[in-house]
Amino acid sequence: MKTLFTDPFATVHHSFNWFDTLLLLPYFLVMLVLAAYGIHRYTMCYQYFKYRKNYNPNPPGHFAELPRVTVQLPIFNEQFVIDRLIEAVCAMEYPSEKLQIQVLDDSTDETQEVARGIVDRYAALGHPIVYIHRANRHGYKAGALDAGLKVAKGEFVAIFDADFVPPPDWLMRVIHHFSEPGIGMVQTRWTHLNRDYSLLTQIEAILLDGHFVLEHGARSRSGDFFNFNGTAGMWRRQAIEDAGGWQHDTLTEDTDLSYRSQIAGWKFKYLPEIECPAELPIEMTAFKTQQARWAKGLIQTSIKVLPMMFRSNVPRRIKIESVYHLTANLSYPLMVIMTALLIPSMIVRFYQGWFQMLLIDVPLFTASSLSIAVFYVVSQRVLFPKTWLRTFLYLPFLMALGIGLTVTNTKAVMEALLGIKSAFARTPKYRVAKKGEKSVAGKKYRKRLVLAPWIELLVGTYFFLAIVYCFLNHNYFTAPFLILFVVGYWYTGLMSLLQGRFERWRGGANTDESSPKPFPVGV
Repeated sequence: MKTLFTDPFATVHHSFNWFDTLLLLPYFLVMLVLAAYGIHRYTMCYQYFKYRKNYNPNPPGHFAELPRVTVQLPIFNEQFVIDRLIEAVCAMEYPSEKLQIQVLDDSTDETQEVARGIVDRYAALGHPIVYIHRANRHGYKAGALDAGLKVAKGEFVAIFDADFVPPPDWLMRVIHHFSEPGIGMVQTRWTHLNRDYSLLTQIEAILLDGHFVLEHGARSRSGDFFNFNGTAGMWRRQAIEDAGGWQHDTLTEDTDLSYRSQIAGWKFKYLPEIECPAELPIEMTAFKTQQARWAKGLIQTSIKVLPMMFRSNVPRRIKIESVYHLTANLSYPLMVIMTALLIPSMIVRFYQGWFQMLLIDVPLFTASSLSIAVFYVVSQRVLFPKTWLRTFLYLPFLMALGIGLTVTNTKAVMEALLGIKSAFARTPKYRVAKKGEKSVAGKKYRKRLVLAPWIELLVGTYFFLAIVYCFLNHNYFTAPFLILFVVGYWYTGLMSLLQGRFERWRGGANTDESSPKPFPVGV
């Protein structure tokens, strides 16, 4: 029977040669590095359970007299959520004479008018709240926090971003953990107001749960360094000052300060049972912008902080863990290299035989890709012991989304490595919690990525053609793995291009951060 398809590579790769070696060598080196990060994920799962007895949710003691606390609310163009934030903070249980609330507003739009009006109303009701506006964004969020700290009255400083809604008992549950003199920072766990809004928010929630359950849990329980997440945490003011204060030479000022403070000798506590709900980004572009900022900031922080770590007297184990923590985003440019070499190496290895492919690919896949699935399934098993099995439904999309972030996150990582500075890109807050809800904030604060979505669609098409080639060549083993690449790149690309288009066609989306009227809010 005559075949309709003749593989042009069949005669080229009938035997192994030096070209094949030069092609496969960088591919397997990249896979080995990715596998090392994957093995580290398995290690974190192991440490989380190994050191579970080290965690005590109860404070070591209680203050005989409550100390003074300053609550800082750094905002920038947040007119749609600022009333919700201030209402929640003013409802917190703490003696008003011991409390100071600072609204640190760097806004350039109508948020100034809205926030000032809300602060005035709550101040008139007797709440200890003040409004501080800066005429410039020098230092961005770190600059705003530093400016507020200079006039802060509290010995302890709690920080909440605009999209958070702290519960009334948050301060009282956290403050007594500082009765232990060496504690410099306490971080609480993020939960999600709009987890069930869409497939994207479900995946985002699982990603964050993995970080807050296993990463923070394992590091804090085993005595390794971990970081303040920029919000939903409280600092001892002295721990900030001993570390050199807020600095704005990285995009993750929270992680930067965390490492400097812990190197200075302060200890951190993580309290997963104290929850603080927040809003997840509901649009792909907002999510990608957030992830790129975190990716770039962590690499910037690694360049700045790791030399300090190596010179310090902290144990070698902590230094090694810090390298894994701060350099994890290097996996994105490595993914680009793997993407470029994946199809050629697949063709070469296919003609060397199935046994050789399975002998090498299965261990590397188990170490790198399968570790992602195990990591997030375990985190959901811890949080939701009755419903965790449904996590398996989201795993293919979670892994595909991780692949789809490669383009934007690689750009961010390379900028950090090359020392290219960029502004602090805020994550738009849309104030939606339920499926089907829409917000006028989308029209006002939506930003678009111009080139990246088209690159993602192009790369996805490349992998789609590779799948076609696999089926024509009866190489069915590789096709399911490649489908993740197609779905990931097409999903992130199409969602970035299409989200908000319908609103624009119906009424015109305003891509500038301005609006003719302030959003109507009240006490």
